[in-house]
Parts: sequence; C-alpha cells; structure tokens
Amino acid sequence: MNAARKKIAFHTLGCKLNFTETSTISRSFPEDQFERVAAGRKADIYIINTCSVTDVADKKCKQVIRKFIHQSPDAFIAVIGCYAQLRPQEISTIPGVDLVLGINEKFDVARYLAGIEKKKKAEIHSCGLSGSDSFVSSYSVGDRTRSFLKIQDGCDYGCSYCTVPLARGASRNPDIGTLVSEAASIAAKGVKEIVLTGVNTGDFGKSTGDTFAGLLREMVKTEGIERFRISSIEPNLLTDEIIELCISNEKILPHFHIPLQSGCNRILALMGRRYKRELFAGRVEKIRKFMPLAGIGADVIAGFPGETDADFGDTYNFLESTALSYLHVFTFSERPGTKAATMDGKNTHEVKERRSKMLIELSHRKHEEFLRLNKGKTANVLFEKTRVNNMITGYSGNYIRVEHPWQPGLAGQIREVRLKDLAGDNRMSIEII
Repeated sequence: MNAARKKIAFHTLGCKLNFTETSTISRSFPEDQFERVAAGRKADIYIINTCSVTDVADKKCKQVIRKFIHQSPDAFIAVIGCYAQLRPQEISTIPGVDLVLGINEKFDVARYLAGIEKKKKAEIHSCGLSGSDSFVSSYSVGDRTRSFLKIQDGCDYGCSYCTVPLARGASRNPDIGTLVSEAASIAAKGVKEIVLTGVNTGDFGKSTGDTFAGLLREMVKTEGIERFRISSIEPNLLTDEIIELCISNEKILPHFHIPLQSGCNRILALMGRRYKRELFAGRVEKIRKFMPLAGIGADVIAGFPGETDADFGDTYNFLESTALSYLHVFTFSERPGTKAATMDGKNTHEVKERRSKMLIELSHRKHEEFLRLNKGKTANVLFEKTRVNNMITGYSGNYIRVEHPWQPGLAGQIREVRLKDLAGDNRMSIEII
C-alpha cells in the first residue's frame, strides 16, 4: 500500500438493509489507508452493493457498474451483494470489473482488496448458501439522522415470485443481548432514532428462540434512543402483542409498513403468501381503532401471472376501501429460478404498466387524504441534518415528511410541531411549538 491514502467510494442499490450493510462495510476500511469520497467523484476503488429484486434492479446494477468504469477507467471495481450472489458469472463478463463477492464474502471486501491492482479477468468469490449461514451484524451511522439496525437476515417463506431466499439464505438472527448492545453503541454516537430492519423483520427469533415482541421490550430500555421504527413486518407476523406494545410505549413509533402484495385471495395463493386479505384488513382495523393517526403503508405487485382484470379490480377495490396511508407499487418482474417464472397467464407489459399507474394514483390520493387528516395536529419530528433549497426536512412518528425554513439548531433534534398545510411533493409545512 502506498503512503498516500486510496480514495474509495461506495454506491448502494436496493433496500434499506443494503444501505445498512454498506455503512458497516465502509467502516471496515482503515481511515489511515483509505479516504472515503462521494460516488460521483473520481476514486481509486468503487464498491457497488447490488440488488436483484427485479429485472429493472439488474439493469440498474449493470448501468451503475459501467458508469463508474467510464468515470474512472483505472479504478478497481468491486461488485458485491445480492446480484453478485445470483449472477456472478454475468457480472464478471463486464469489462473493467475486478472483483465479485457474494452475500457472505462482501463483509470481507477489505481483505480481498489486498494489492488493489486492476485484473485482466474478474475474480469471483460467491459461495453457495446453506441453512447455517452466519449472521453479520450491521448498522448505519453518519449517513443519516436515523440509524438502521439489522436485526435479521434471510427468509424461509419461498414466495413464488421472490429470489431473496436464493440470494440471502435461511432466516437467522443474533440474540437479543447482542442487538441491545449495538443499540447502546448507536446511542453513544448521539443518534435518536433506530429503524429495525431485516429481510423478514417479524421473523426475528427463529434461530435463537426469541420473539420480535421480546426484542422490542428490551430495545425500548436503551438510554439515549428516543424512537424505534419498524421498517416492515409481514401481516401474519404482526401480532396483537406487537400492536399493543406500540400502543403502550411511545418510543415505538406509530408507523407500520405491512407487505400485502395483492388484495385478491386467489392471487395471494398463487404468490405463496401465508395469509388472506381478511387477516391484513384485521390488522389495519386494530391499528386504526387504537392509533387513528398511525401511518400504515403496504407493498402491492401489479400484473402477477394469472391476475385477470377481475382479480386486479378485486385488489384495487380492497385497497381503496382499506384505511392505508400510502402504497409501494411494484410492477411484476419475472425472476429466473422462481415458480412464477413458469406460471401461465402472463400479463403484457402494457397491462402491467396500466395497473401500476392506477395503483400509484390511488396511493397519491390516499396519502393526500392522510396528510389532510393530520392537518392541525401536533407531532414530534426528528429533523434531518441536511439543508436543501434553504429548507430543513424531517419525519413525524407516523411518517409524515415535513419542511421548514432552515434553522441550524433544529438539525438532528426532535421537536414538537403543529402540522399546517400540504407543501407539495407529499410534504407538510409546520409551526414549531
């Protein structure tokens, strides 16, 4: 290694879990040897943490890889993560890629970079997964006001459209004590909110005999952390006990992101989901009964194989009648190696796009209704540390994004505010109380 520090840049695609792991990986590079720079700048090394949840994600990965190769032709290019796990040979054929690391190997990327010399052919380390794959602890710091803490990895559900179990392996987690200790480390850095994240967050405890509710009960005891947010939780794993903990403890924020995927029971069965829409509706109804202003979002897939116009209408009407705050809409994407890839009744691109557009419009309407419902209410907002267009933004506990003229004293602070008016771009203006 030269005396001069090597410039290293990180770029992450995909979910919050990937961002969490990238943050952890970046901290494995000694500061006396590496200088971290923004991905848009020239660097000696680029680490690209990839996603493979859709074919669009695959294409984005390739585009990003080629962009950095073009940006710095002599830079060392390391491609890691889910796409690297599933398609290592495909990535290795891209001229300029030097290293391909799978889901487990990526945490040792600093070791694999010994020498940091361009290679004539990409070196691949993407080992197969097993039921005993280890859990690598991860949390993000420094990147945002909130910290994302990985509490679980992998998935045993095997939904017919999903490659995540192929990329990340079986469901697994550390023990509660380990995570409580990590939360304390995060608190020591001055962070006030922790987002609990994973591949199947509510499945926490499967490998240790614990429960997600048990983890929440211990987490809220962490001194210095004022807010805990659940990133996402399956409807069949969102128990009465968890909802009641959210009702009774103000540290657990009234925000639930509950993957639905379809509002038609026939399509849910084809997807291999573990519930019917009635269970989902019951969870929403219970939350609304006790937390009427809770933020409740859902994932939904448009154009799954076999989904007829009548099935889609069933989904649309169900979502329209359910008290949700927003939707995350995904256009069905065929993934090699999944059951859905061989199913009959495939929908055309035009049909999938039309249905997605309808659901996105429904989401906008529902979110605007939710914002109007909150108008005039008070809320506690955690303000971000960035200044954009002379404004500061932040999130309420129920996941409403707010904006206010820049005041440096607000950055990183939790303040009580009054929600005033819709401010465009799904935000609300506020008055500091």
